[in-house]
Amino acid sequence: MTARNKLLAAPPFEVEQALTRLGASLKTARVRRNLTVAEIAEKIGTGIRAVSDAEKGKPSTGVAVYLALLWALGLLDQAADLASPEKDAEGQTLALARERVRARPSGDLDNDF
Repeated sequence: MTARNKLLAAPPFEVEQALTRLGASLKTARVRRNLTVAEIAEKIGTGIRAVSDAEKGKPSTGVAVYLALLWALGLLDQAADLASPEKDAEGQTLALARERVRARPSGDLDNDF
């Protein structure tokens, strides 16, 4: 019996919606550039099925396919902000809360008498 990934079968609603929007945006960008699915698939080195699945927002499509499509469409720079530590306000707040504050100087010996 093979293990089933529950995330692929029933992703959280927000994830499913984000993938659907991303797929639709990729398709719109491809069509605006007058490229066929076969042409863009060849450009990124994959099959037409992978491109079609990405444009449908299927959760089983690998992130490499999504990023390669962004690259082929000249939109990869927009992916740079995904999970950017500089834009993660909650993560920065948590890091500051855990930051150690040293009350006394380090344990280095001092020869000043």
